[in-house]
Amino acid sequence: MTLGLLFGFFAALLVIELPVGFALALSALGVLLAEGQIPLTIVVQRMASGIESFPFLAIPLFILAGNLMNRAGIAARIYAFALALVGHIRGSLAHVNVMASMIFAGMSGVAQADAAGIGTIEIKHMKARGFEPAFAAAVSAASAVIGPIIPPSVIMVVYAVNAQASVADLFLAGIVPGVLMGLALMAMVYWMAVTGRIVAPTQPWPGFGEVRRTFVAALPALMAPVLLCGGVVAGVATPTELGAITVVYAIALGFWQRELTWDEIWHAAVETLTTYGVLVFIIAAAVPFGWVVAVTEAPAKLADFLLGISDKKWVILALVNVMLLVAGCFMETTAILLIATPTLLPLMKQLGVHEVHFGLMMIINLLIGALTPPFGVLLFITMDIAKVSFAAIVRAILPFYVPLAFVLLLVTYWPDMVMFVPNLFRD
Repeated sequence: MTLGLLFGFFAALLVIELPVGFALALSALGVLLAEGQIPLTIVVQRMASGIESFPFLAIPLFILAGNLMNRAGIAARIYAFALALVGHIRGSLAHVNVMASMIFAGMSGVAQADAAGIGTIEIKHMKARGFEPAFAAAVSAASAVIGPIIPPSVIMVVYAVNAQASVADLFLAGIVPGVLMGLALMAMVYWMAVTGRIVAPTQPWPGFGEVRRTFVAALPALMAPVLLCGGVVAGVATPTELGAITVVYAIALGFWQRELTWDEIWHAAVETLTTYGVLVFIIAAAVPFGWVVAVTEAPAKLADFLLGISDKKWVILALVNVMLLVAGCFMETTAILLIATPTLLPLMKQLGVHEVHFGLMMIINLLIGALTPPFGVLLFITMDIAKVSFAAIVRAILPFYVPLAFVLLLVTYWPDMVMFVPNLFRD
């Protein structure tokens, strides 16, 4: 009864388009009012205690570092290097789009920042070279998914705190799936170009001299993810401390290249506060919601329900994937993560699924949801940049669900691949 009220309140508030953070907090408050047995102050107490976590400090630092990199002209240098490297392959600038997003993923940590930052450059160049605007927007949205998978990743930090998992292990576990996702997207682009399904004017090979020149120009930016991953692997600092180091590095790099001003730093800080303010409120509001879910023993009931359908691990993992993909079509990524983690993680542990493996699986599911109508926040960002209709970008994004689903299946059913890098450095 209590669980039905909770999700009933939540669904009703979403239907009237109340922001998801308020919907989460008010749903928990409404249930406590209806039950009348627990003091309402528990909601505020849980919200306050839910954000008292040192790793959460890494989130605004990663967001700020990405914003500073964007404003310091880093995205343009990365794009130039990717253009020289893969612009001559069939598919041309679409490959450049994916490659640049893979590199930029090591700095931003947020899919929306990737789509709005380097995506603006990618779409502009693709349209100028004769690519269909809707296709350019679709490739940019699909490649932005890689941003939170290759470290650093804001959503990984959120999951790690809620699942009591290692942030460092999650960062390391994202490297192989992130690279595979980029290669899978490039394979789809190549197939579409070869079969004539897209118009993809090929760039001439610029020669090794141009590749070397653009690499040298982009090298300081490329060192940022190396610095971060190297620090995580070596254990010289926590992810939060490395986030602070990356911010200092981004500022120093921006001034050294004479493309960053104090005014730009101020605007980057304002953007960061706006993004983080919304995110931290959602995180805080989800804590009392999750507490009510736990009190009603929802995880145990869900486990019994799914195990009643099948006791085969692969079937249950498939059902969980479907549940998360459907949820991602209608809700904000962070909110789903905060609700699903305490609900599904006990079942995953019961099945012998490592919390890091499940974290990657869930994050990829939710990021695919961010590409899926009707919510599809990445679609809305890139369609606005490309100035195309929502229907046009939805049609253009359809082929890219295939490589993304392929990587999701690999991550779901090949845990050794996910855990390879964390185990390599743990041993």
